[in-house]
Amino acid sequence: MGTEPEQSPSPDAVALAFRLALDAARAFVGATAPNPPVGCAILEASGNVLAVAAHQRAGTSHSEALAIAECRAKGLGGAIHTIVVTLEPCNHFGRTPPCSEAILSTTAKAVWIGAADPNPAVVGGGAERLRAAGLTVRSIGALDPSLAASAQRLVEPFAKRMLTGLPWVTVKQAVDGSGAMIPPRGQKTFTSQDSLKLAHELRRRADAVLTGSGTILADAPEFTVRHVPDFVSRNRHLAILDRRRRVSTNYIDAATARGFRVLLPHSLADALHQLGEAGALEVLVEAGPLLTESVLVSPFWDEHVRITADKDGPDRVEVLSQPHSFALTERS
Repeated sequence: MGTEPEQSPSPDAVALAFRLALDAARAFVGATAPNPPVGCAILEASGNVLAVAAHQRAGTSHSEALAIAECRAKGLGGAIHTIVVTLEPCNHFGRTPPCSEAILSTTAKAVWIGAADPNPAVVGGGAERLRAAGLTVRSIGALDPSLAASAQRLVEPFAKRMLTGLPWVTVKQAVDGSGAMIPPRGQKTFTSQDSLKLAHELRRRADAVLTGSGTILADAPEFTVRHVPDFVSRNRHLAILDRRRRVSTNYIDAATARGFRVLLPHSLADALHQLGEAGALEVLVEAGPLLTESVLVSPFWDEHVRITADKDGPDRVEVLSQPHSFALTERS
């Protein structure tokens, strides 16, 4: 008589677990710099999800270690069979031990990976380490290309910084029906409450805000996250392009008191290089018409979120992407 094939989670169970891992990671976008947001889910052989976790802050445990610890705390360590993770497990010592070794300390038989580690400084990938130890390692793209695309988008800011030294640049632009960016006299905005919430969600995920002196002189914006919950004790950079040094020390002191680390770079390129060196993964440009256009005609921007106000209905939101000069690949 032949032996029964070993039970493994079904493709549907793996896909569901991967979506849970993506959702967990997305909850911490904007909190993990200079590390990327990463989510992990663990399944038993039948396909039941045992644990879901996400990396929450640089210097704290990675998602794989957290999920494994959760399983063991529940007394389910021996049931670990399949691990799905949005980014290839690390295979080097940093602030925390390698996730590949944490996985190898379990009973895991298989690992599904969303995106390959784009860090060129990492010698020897986690996928290779796990395969060499006898685990089955697969790309989630072989199961569902859309899940792989979601995982890759999640890590693109980290990838850009690793491969170019520069942060991901998102340009937020709000315009009225005629295409003008200047609000009516006495108002700071002309968009809907939903659009205002979106703007604050963009701030929440950013590690830095970049603006110009004209915007500050016009209405002294706070650039804080108020319309959605922010991360506890979150400090961001505020880069102000102010060649004529028109911004007052009072404003800079007030911004510092709000938790910002203020930079006064000489140019857009200088600002992005400084922010990249400081570990910022994503920069949100919130500026007036001249600086916004200057960024959009430069090679530095990655995503353009354009909000067009509509008095008679919902605002229109368009998201445009810049073709990248760097590439992300999967490991099958």
